[in-house]
Amino acid sequence: MGKIKVVGLGSSDMDQLTLGVYKTIKEADQLYVRTQDHPVVKQLQEDQVVMTFFDDFYEQYAEFDQVYPAIADQLLTLSESKEIVYAVPGHPMVAEKTVQLLLASDAEVEIVGGKSFIDDMFQAVKADPVNGFQLLDAFDLSADVIQTGQSIMVMQVFNQLMASEVKLTLMEKYPDEHRICIVDAAGSMEESAEWMPLYELDRFDGVHNLRSVYVPPLERDQRTRSFELLQYYTDEITGDSGDVWIREQTHHSLLPYLKEETEELIQAFENDDIENIIEELGDVLMQILYQTNLAEKTGEFTFEEVLDNINRKLRRRHPHVFDGVKAETVEEVDALWQAIKKKEKEERR
Repeated sequence: MGKIKVVGLGSSDMDQLTLGVYKTIKEADQLYVRTQDHPVVKQLQEDQVVMTFFDDFYEQYAEFDQVYPAIADQLLTLSESKEIVYAVPGHPMVAEKTVQLLLASDAEVEIVGGKSFIDDMFQAVKADPVNGFQLLDAFDLSADVIQTGQSIMVMQVFNQLMASEVKLTLMEKYPDEHRICIVDAAGSMEESAEWMPLYELDRFDGVHNLRSVYVPPLERDQRTRSFELLQYYTDEITGDSGDVWIREQTHHSLLPYLKEETEELIQAFENDDIENIIEELGDVLMQILYQTNLAEKTGEFTFEEVLDNINRKLRRRHPHVFDGVKAETVEEVDALWQAIKKKEKEERR
């Protein structure tokens, strides 16, 4: 089997190509390119570089999850008899699924290099990523993974439908008026950066294949929808210079408050009072954090141990959700649960 050399075409035009990448491209008998839709391609064609593209794969398959394995399989087949050079946008090791699939195979894969769009994005928005940032894909964006205390880059926000989905996801964490920046063709002569409130993110027409969204971090007290802020407040309140009342409490002295908040939560549900339910759930959660914070200070256990325990239990007790075990009725689920709990008891003996 021959080697697969993977090169990155950079984020925009020929000026973004490194010398090593350009030499590898010029020395290749034929260049295999994931997509023709890149500014460098036309310039390479003018430079008489022979290229084969995989754009037709996007038409053959309904889902992106099918496209990338198909491209990787084709490249592996091509490399069985010769060394090939494969080019991708940006840097091969930044958000490039086909490259990850190649690296996971038995083929010999060499990453030659390239320039990522990340540097150009931060330059376009004039921001420093020193406090951390997240690079997220619009196709797989989830509010659960967003850290609002860090800068966020969302790639592939190329049309209005995708932008609408991204906007709605971001609004789960950020205020509607939070200022974001839409960046097109970062690093190229056609680069543009437009700041706007989050709620205007999807107000555009057409297809923009080099469009990304930059979301600045929220100030600490603005992160009111983050669990991180709740933990910070709890640590400050229970700290040495915090609230004198909570510092005097013990696990047992706090129990009546947990009972009281739980009873108020039950009453809120019985009254079908949504606003009160939200408030009382928060109060119960506060009591849980008071208990775990106290345990951390006395060295009994940590909040992370509580998380570890419940996450392992949820995963272990739901094989019908995560592992393909068949349990389609309430009775089947109950029988499965009882069997798992019995096994857990036996293992603890």
